[in-house]
Amino acid sequence: MTIGQADRRRDPYPFTWEIPVGILAGWLLLACLGVHAARAIANWSAGAGWTWPEGKNLFTSLPRVLAGDPTAGLTLHHSGAGTAALYGWIVTVQLLLLAATIAATVWGLRRWGPGRMHGMASAAEAEQLLGISRLRRVAPIIRPDLTRSATKDGRHDGYHPTS
Repeated sequence: MTIGQADRRRDPYPFTWEIPVGILAGWLLLACLGVHAARAIANWSAGAGWTWPEGKNLFTSLPRVLAGDPTAGLTLHHSGAGTAALYGWIVTVQLLLLAATIAATVWGLRRWGPGRMHGMASAAEAEQLLGISRLRRVAPIIRPDLTRSATKDGRHDGYHPTS
């Protein structure tokens, strides 16, 4: 029976509710800000300029915006975007945010998740141990017949006092 890499390692942190709730709260905040960004894009494309609600109206105007009011919580000098444009931009921005969230989650799980590869050297560490610079540095040890100073002072560690 073969034991996989994940079976040999022990996770000292239990799965608790705080991390998923924190992730959900962050994602909901991002979705709310995405609705306001979509409304700002819709109003901007309709000629009303870039619009963003004041801090006190950020969450209180959200239900009216989702109901189709592009001017909720704003003071506009021109007419706002139409309902169709507002919904179109909300769907577009939310889909983009969802795609970015999925991409970030996949990247994060590959980098730090439970299925990541453990014990792998970075590219710089592999170059340091296996690269051409190390081969040239230890050439007197590997092929002393091809290097002139390999046995000059009796040293075989790759150190050259003249270089």
